[in-house]
Amino acid sequence: MSTTGPNRILDEFAKLVTDAAGAAQGVRREVETAFKGQAEKILNSMDVVQREEFEAMREMAIKSRAEAKRLAARIDALEARIAELSGVNAAAAASKAKPKK
Repeated sequence: MSTTGPNRILDEFAKLVTDAAGAAQGVRREVETAFKGQAEKILNSMDVVQREEFEAMREMAIKSRAEAKRLAARIDALEARIAELSGVNAAAAASKAKPKK
């Protein structure tokens, strides 16, 4: 049995709609690719940092901040030790410098 009449028209119309949908998807992909290319070009001209670079710099900053805090605590401890030793030396020098009666 061959398709004739209204069934054939409906089949042809369904094929046409399917082809149009496929073409529309292809056009959509091309537009997306062109848009992404233009957006990337604009962002590059604006010297915008990429996400990966930002995250790497962020990690470096976190590590540097932690190291700076550690070193500041070490300096504070060393300064306290110097003050303690200087105080002992100053007290020893002061007791030696007192005249005997």
